[in-house]
Amino acid sequence: MARKQLAADQPLRLDNQICFAVYSAAHAFNRVYKPLLDRLGLTYPQYLVMLVLWERDGVPLKDIGERLFLDSGTLTPLLKRLEAAQLVKRTRSTEDERQVLIALTPQGQALKDKARSVPQSILAASDCTVPELVAMKNEIVALRDRLNAVIGE
Repeated sequence: MARKQLAADQPLRLDNQICFAVYSAAHAFNRVYKPLLDRLGLTYPQYLVMLVLWERDGVPLKDIGERLFLDSGTLTPLLKRLEAAQLVKRTRSTEDERQVLIALTPQGQALKDKARSVPQSILAASDCTVPELVAMKNEIVALRDRLNAVIGE
């Protein structure tokens, strides 16, 4: 009976939870990113927004939210702080006043050069090769997409 109970409890062990592995890895990433981003004056969510804008500037708020899986209620205060730091500007679209466009300021564009060292620092901290990290990222993205498909995102 005791063996059956132990086997039955295996799925409920914390160490067997993939969600906990991802969650605790995210915390470890945040601890590594924090001093790097502090030097840039950014929080991690702000850094993600800046990454989106460095790829494509002048995008609708909705597009940033879709890229980052964030709703406008979460994104708006974050963008207000970036605007207060003079890194982005928010303007209404001339074609559709309901649409808010987010664009980099010259300071936001210049911050890109200072941020170039961040990915290399993360690579060094991970003690992984680029192919190893790419493979892990691809697996995690595939898992995320399968989970989102189940909940209808």
